[in-house]
Amino acid sequence: MSLHLDLLRHGETELRGGLRGSLDDALTEFGWRQMHDAVADGGPWTRLVSSPLQRCALFAEALAERLGVALHLEPDLQELHFGEWEGRTPAELMLTDEAGLGQFWNDPYGFTPPGGEPVLHFQRRVLAAVQRLQAAHAGERLLLISHGGVMRLLLAQARGLPRERLLQVEVAHGARFALSVEADGQLRERR
Repeated sequence: MSLHLDLLRHGETELRGGLRGSLDDALTEFGWRQMHDAVADGGPWTRLVSSPLQRCALFAEALAERLGVALHLEPDLQELHFGEWEGRTPAELMLTDEAGLGQFWNDPYGFTPPGGEPVLHFQRRVLAAVQRLQAAHAGERLLLISHGGVMRLLLAQARGLPRERLLQVEVAHGARFALSVEADGQLRERR
C-alpha cells in the first residue's frame, strides 16, 4: 500500500538567500504567510512530519495543533549540512571559492563543501527516513515540512533525474508537491 506524502518547503527566513543548512534561523512574517497560503487548500492529513529546525518545526507545531493531528519531528529530514559554506550566499562564495561552488553545482555528489556533509550521506539519511514513514504509515496521507535540499532530492528521485541534475530541481519557499511512496521505496510524483 502506498504512502501519500505531501511535501512543503519552509517559507522565507531571516537569512533569505544564504545556504542555511543546519543554521536554525527563523521565518520572516512573509515566510509564515507563504506556508499558511500553501496549506490553505491542502489535506486532509492524518499526521505531520517535520524537520526539527525552527523554520519548519514552529509552523508544523502550530498547524498540527490547529488541525488536531499528531506531529513527529524527524532529525533525518534536516537540510544538507554545508560545512564552512553555511550562512553564505552563492554570490559571496563566487568571491572566495568560485571553483568549489562550480564543482558543487555541476556535480553535487562528487564535490562536498569544505567540512560539509557528502550528498550521498544526505541521500541515505533522507531516503531511510521516508522508508520508515512508509513502513509505519502506509495508506495514510502525511504532510512533510522540510527544506529545499530534502525536497529536491525526493523530487529528483521521483522524476528519475540523473544525480548531476539534483540542484536544477526548482523548489521555491512555501512550495508544495505531492508524492506516493511505495513499499519498495519507489517514489512517484502525484499531480
